[in-house]
Amino acid sequence: MKKKTTGKTRHVVAWMNKAEYEHVMEYLYSKEPALQKHALHRISAWKGRFGQSTPVAVESTADLVRCQVLDSTGQLEAGDLVLLYGMALVRFVNLITERQQKKVARPLRRLAGNINIPEWVVNLRHDLTHRRLPSLKWCRKGCGFVLDWLHQEYWSRQMGSQLAEDWNSSSEEEDEEEIVKRHERDLLSRQKEIEAHKKVRELLNSYVQEQFQIYEDLTKQGRQRDMWPDASADLSWILTQIKHFATEASNIFADVLMQDGFLIPTAEQLESLDIDPSEDSDDVFAPCLPRVFLHFWLPLLKVLNSSIFINLILDKLFAELSNEPSSHRTYYIASWISEILLCNSKTGELKAHKRLKISKERIFLNRVQFPWRNLISACVNAPCTATPFLLRQIFSDMDKPLPHDAQQNLLQLCSIYTQGYHGNSSPGPSDPAQPVYTLQNLQERLKRNAAQNRDTHSSNHTPVSLQAPPTEELQEKLSTETVQDRNSALRGSAWSMCTDKVPWKQYPLGKVPGQPEDPSCLMVESYSTFTVFDQQVELDQLPQHHGNRSVSLQTRGASGSDGPLWTHSDLSKLKSGLKLF
Repeated sequence: MKKKTTGKTRHVVAWMNKAEYEHVMEYLYSKEPALQKHALHRISAWKGRFGQSTPVAVESTADLVRCQVLDSTGQLEAGDLVLLYGMALVRFVNLITERQQKKVARPLRRLAGNINIPEWVVNLRHDLTHRRLPSLKWCRKGCGFVLDWLHQEYWSRQMGSQLAEDWNSSSEEEDEEEIVKRHERDLLSRQKEIEAHKKVRELLNSYVQEQFQIYEDLTKQGRQRDMWPDASADLSWILTQIKHFATEASNIFADVLMQDGFLIPTAEQLESLDIDPSEDSDDVFAPCLPRVFLHFWLPLLKVLNSSIFINLILDKLFAELSNEPSSHRTYYIASWISEILLCNSKTGELKAHKRLKISKERIFLNRVQFPWRNLISACVNAPCTATPFLLRQIFSDMDKPLPHDAQQNLLQLCSIYTQGYHGNSSPGPSDPAQPVYTLQNLQERLKRNAAQNRDTHSSNHTPVSLQAPPTEELQEKLSTETVQDRNSALRGSAWSMCTDKVPWKQYPLGKVPGQPEDPSCLMVESYSTFTVFDQQVELDQLPQHHGNRSVSLQTRGASGSDGPLWTHSDLSKLKSGLKLF
C-alpha cells in the first residue's frame, strides 16, 4: 500500500493568473463562435507552455469546442462533422479512462461509470470505433454532454481552488490484488460458460441423431410420416439428461437452439426429412411449421415446456427476428413463434382439432401468461413479411385486447414496413378510407373508383364511356390564356412559366432538367445584406392602431406584472442586429 501524503501539493499551470483562466473558461462555454475561437487561441498558447503535460481535460475541451465552431460555420457536410465529433469523443473516452487502467485491463463501461460518465457515451464511442457511424444528432448530443461534464468535473473545480491532478475519479481505487482476483473469477466463469455450451451442443446433437434414426426406421417400415412413434429408450435417457441440465442452464439451451441445425433446419436436414425447401416461400405471410419437423422437436419441447422456458424461447426468437436474418431463417423463426402462440391461444384447441391427434401436436396444453405489451413491441421492432400475421395472433389471444383503432394503426404501420396489405391489416378494397402510402396505392384507388363508377352507371342502365385518367401529356397542355395569366402574375420576379414538354415523371420532386447531382449548385453566387432599419416600408401599409397599441403595452408594463418582457429599447437593439438577404 502506498502511503498518502497529507501535505498540500503545488502545481505549475500555464495561465498567468486566475483571471485569465476564468476568461478562457467563459469564452469556451459562451456558445459564440468568435469568442470560442479566441479561447482556442489562448489554449494553443497554454499548450506551448505545458508541452507534453497538457491536462487531458483542457485538451479534450478544446477538441470538442473546435468541433462546435466548425459546425457553426455551415460549410461542412454532415459526414465530415460526424468524423470530427467522432474523433474528439473517442479521444476523450480513451484518454479519460486510460489513467484508471491497471495491469489487468478493465471494461471501459465500468471505468466510465466510476467517474459518472453514462453508458450511452461509451456505446457512442464503441459505434464510432467499430460499427456503423452514428447520426450527427447523436454526435452533437454526446459533445454537449461531455462539455458539461468537463465544466463540472474540471473547470469549475479549478475555479474553486481544488487543483487535483487525480480529478478523474471520485471513488476509491481498487486494490490491484482485488482486481486480479476479480479477473480470475471472470475467466473461471467464462470457462464454465464455454463448457456448458459444449455440453448443450453435445446433448442436442445426440437428440438430433437419435431422432433421425427413428425417422429412418419409420420410413423403412412404410408408416406415415405423421405417425411418429413414442420415444425410444435411448431417446428417453437423452431427454432426462437434457431436462436435468436445462434447469441450471436454460438460457444457454435457448441460445443454442437458435443456431442453424436445431430449431432452424439446414438444407441437408430438410432433405433427410423429405421436406421440400420450396415450402419456405409457399406462404411467407402466414408461415406454418411442416408437421414432420414439428414432430421431430416435440419430445424435447414437451420436456422443457415450463412457462419460464417458453417465455425465454419466445424472447430469443423475436430477438433473432430483429437481426434481419435470411428468408429461410425468417420463415422458420416466424413459424415457431406462430406455433407457440397457437398452442397458447384461446381458440387454439378448436384449430388443433382439425389436426390429427391433438395432444401429440401441441408443445404445451396449459395456457401460459405472456407479457403481451412486450410481445407487441418485440414484434413491431422486428418487421418481416409475417409480422401482420403474428400481430393478429397476439391481438386475438390477449387477455385484455387493445382498442380496435390501436390494432388497426399497428397493422397499417407493419404494412408500410412490409410494403403490402395482408388480410385484415388494412381496410378492404371497397373502403374509400384506405390510406395511400405509395404510388401503387394511389393507382389501386383510381382503379377502384373507376370500377365503382362503371358499376353505378351500369345499374342506372345509362351507357357511358369511362374516361381514362389524364395522361402526363394532357396534364401538361395549358391553354394560351392560362399561360398568359400566370406569366402576368410572375412579371417582375425571377420566375417564369415553363411551356416545354418535359417528362417530369423521370425527375424526382425538387429537381429540374439539367440540374447536376451536386447540391452546391443551388447556392447563390452573390448576395447582399441590409438591416431591418434599412428595409423600405410604405407608410400606408402600417396598421393605424400601432401607436395606440404601443401606449397600451407601456401602460401594462408599468402597471401590472403581466406586461411585456421586452421594452421598445430592447426591440430596437434586436432589430439593429438583424440582417436580411
